[in-house]
Amino acid sequence: MKFTKLLIVLIALAVFSACVNRPDTDQQVNPGGYTGERNLQRNASTNTHESGENEQHSGENAHGLTEVPRPPKIVEMMAQRGAQDEAHPTLRIVEPAANSAVSSSNVKVKLEISGDLKGYKPMKDMTTGMGNHIHVILDNQPYEAYYNLDREFELRNVADGEHTLRVFPSRPWHESYKTEGAFQMVKFTVRGGGADAGKPATTASGQTMANANPSAAPEGKDMQKSTAGAVDIAKPLLTYSRPKGEYKGADADAIMIDFWLLNARLQGDGGEYRVRYSVDDGEAKYVDKWKPIWLSGWTNGKHNVKVELIDKAGNIVDNGGYNSTTREITVSK
Repeated sequence: MKFTKLLIVLIALAVFSACVNRPDTDQQVNPGGYTGERNLQRNASTNTHESGENEQHSGENAHGLTEVPRPPKIVEMMAQRGAQDEAHPTLRIVEPAANSAVSSSNVKVKLEISGDLKGYKPMKDMTTGMGNHIHVILDNQPYEAYYNLDREFELRNVADGEHTLRVFPSRPWHESYKTEGAFQMVKFTVRGGGADAGKPATTASGQTMANANPSAAPEGKDMQKSTAGAVDIAKPLLTYSRPKGEYKGADADAIMIDFWLLNARLQGDGGEYRVRYSVDDGEAKYVDKWKPIWLSGWTNGKHNVKVELIDKAGNIVDNGGYNSTTREITVSK
């Protein structure tokens, strides 16, 4: 009898203990705090898709492009060049002279380079097809590389009218030198040159320099078409440089965006301007320090890259249509 009573008491104590230790499911346990490894794993599992979307918007643009560090092969090339990357090349446009009139559709370009060059010299390595060079830009068209200043560089079939010529030195991988005096620009006018309006302007070697009778793209407003655009060299000016052309294989892994700025300091450098870029009309991104960026994650095919100079209010800075430039590139991995 005593044993039976003792057994009943023990069973009752066990039941009471189980009831006391059971968590109340009607209350939130540890609100806002650590919920245990199991709950963290569950939350991570249920939020995986949402988290991935947030990462895409914060670290990538709408097309999955991600800004990455300077590619290792470029870092290696920089190391091999020694002091050249610290050079301060200065260019001077000898021909065509500023505000000159040219009576031919063939326009000779003559440049002089000086300054603290530290071994920098424009010249193509015939083995690699690369080398230091000068970017030569007619109006607001894609640049052509000028490798040997001792050889004549000629623009052919240049249409009648006013034109701009912009030049600046570049490295073998097309990154521009951004030092004082490196960038030069002149305006000149072709009169009675007799160019074929149905054909593009080219170099002597046949490289296209400008479309037939090109006009600058308007900056959100109507403007009279002009081969040069109403460009004021005293105003803030962005010159689009890269990307350009076709990128194949490993060269398409990380593609550089580079530009030249005149009379404009970016916010990250203590100024008031920003550079805005987008790819295929996707999400706009911003550059606040004047240096190139590399983007990875490109898909095969054609892409439109837009680079713009904007003021602190987010408006494109008006300067002849040049401060908003779009180029088409091709990626073939």
